[in-house]
Amino acid sequence: MKEKDYIEELILKNLKELNNDEPPAGHFERFEAKLEGTNQKKKIISLNLVWKVAAAAVFAFLVVNQGIVWFSPEKGNESVEQMATGMTLASLSPEYEEVEFYFTSAINGGLSQWERLISEGLISEDEQQMMDNELNEFEVVYKNLQADLSANPNDERVINAMLEYYQTKLSLINMIVEKLEEVKQKTNVNYETES
Repeated sequence: MKEKDYIEELILKNLKELNNDEPPAGHFERFEAKLEGTNQKKKIISLNLVWKVAAAAVFAFLVVNQGIVWFSPEKGNESVEQMATGMTLASLSPEYEEVEFYFTSAINGGLSQWERLISEGLISEDEQQMMDNELNEFEVVYKNLQADLSANPNDERVINAMLEYYQTKLSLINMIVEKLEEVKQKTNVNYETES
């Protein structure tokens, strides 16, 4: 209770000063200056904070990106392998992708017929060896064309050379397979007439 009495006594003694309604002179100006000063500091601090956070985020992104590249060598090797094998027409545009798909499908179909004729015994080992040599030469030409295409992806001459390569390879395979089919048919007709 003594504390309460002390507070009451203090208030009663200074009642005249406490009832003064007006603050001391210059109080509002000083208060306003302090408010403006703290607002400016907060804005500067908040902009600095935003820049620091943005810089930290960019740094974190770069660290994560480098970590992914560093710790996943499979992906890195794929791009090296793709560069080593060279570009294809499919990597240039969707239209070239369709053209390349057509030619590769037709060539694979012709090679399947070739394999079927080999299994039927219509092709000798010498003929097989000649065809393998031709296909190996085509492969060397194709690798060179891929290297040229990688070096000059928008050069129409290289693109036309790739298209001519596909046409020539397809024509050669189709011609050989057709001739072998004709020989097969003539052989079958001869066997039938002799029987």
